[in-house]
Amino acid sequence: MRNLKQMSRNRRALIQKLQTFQQDTGLPLTLAHFVEHHGMTLYELYGGRTGKRYFRGMLAEAGLTAPIECEQEEYIRRLPSVLTINSRSWLTFLIDFIEKGQDATTADERRMLTMFYYTFHRAAPEKLGLSSIEEGVQRVLSCEAFRAELVDIFQYNLAHLRFVDKSNSFPYTCPLDIHCMYSIDQVLAAFGYWNAEQSPTFREGVKYFADEQTDIFFITLNKSDKDFSPSTLYEDYAINERLFHWQTQSRVSEHTATAQRYIHHRETGNRIVLFVREYKDEHGYTSPFVFLGEADYVSSEGNKPMSFVWRLREEMPAKMVAVANK
Repeated sequence: MRNLKQMSRNRRALIQKLQTFQQDTGLPLTLAHFVEHHGMTLYELYGGRTGKRYFRGMLAEAGLTAPIECEQEEYIRRLPSVLTINSRSWLTFLIDFIEKGQDATTADERRMLTMFYYTFHRAAPEKLGLSSIEEGVQRVLSCEAFRAELVDIFQYNLAHLRFVDKSNSFPYTCPLDIHCMYSIDQVLAAFGYWNAEQSPTFREGVKYFADEQTDIFFITLNKSDKDFSPSTLYEDYAINERLFHWQTQSRVSEHTATAQRYIHHRETGNRIVLFVREYKDEHGYTSPFVFLGEADYVSSEGNKPMSFVWRLREEMPAKMVAVANK
């Protein structure tokens, strides 16, 4: 039998499998039944960032459903950022919003809607000729087939969660759940930095939100020379499930305001928040970050860059400790 992972990259082979699925299995042809029967992941089905495919589009191509007249290629290309959503609260909200027409009534829900908007759009509404976040969201959902596919993905992800997430304890609106995965775009939207008015350029691995008194760090554990310059190949790793070693940017020395803010964050009421991933790319997609929650200062040494040890308030997931430990 052909290797299923090779098959997953072959659109024609997938379509042939779709055409014979019900005859071969006696099961209704659904997204969940198809990937589970063939032992595939959603990543394999959707084919990486170059796949440009989705389940209902392939059903139509296989002649199993009517042609889809409203295919939205720009949004299909963004599906990889949807496949990794694994926050129970966000998944539940999105399913209810799309399937049941539930309004975004709370501050958290409105922020979740903005996160969804920036999952598919790369600029603030006005720059795209849109009047609001809501109009941008409805544009994503305007194609019935695509809308139904999103619900299928969210329901599949919700049904296959195998970990316990936890709400954060921030004293401001930020609907991120600890140990869940998020893209940088989604995180910036969750903190309100990307919003209905703006989506400022962000290329750094760190960001300080002055109003929230919060520093966030985006950390990639296994860096490659082609993705990172020599000045950004920092030594970042887990010491154990609670302690994390992290290096600053090369311009930070002990006497800078940034370093002092890090060192004295508890006295000044500032928060340190970590987002960590193993690789920049996995499964043919840009990897999301795992939200590890808040951390407290333990020690620091060196200059330009400085090395910090942080103590996580929540234990790192065992799976991540294994890949983050040096």
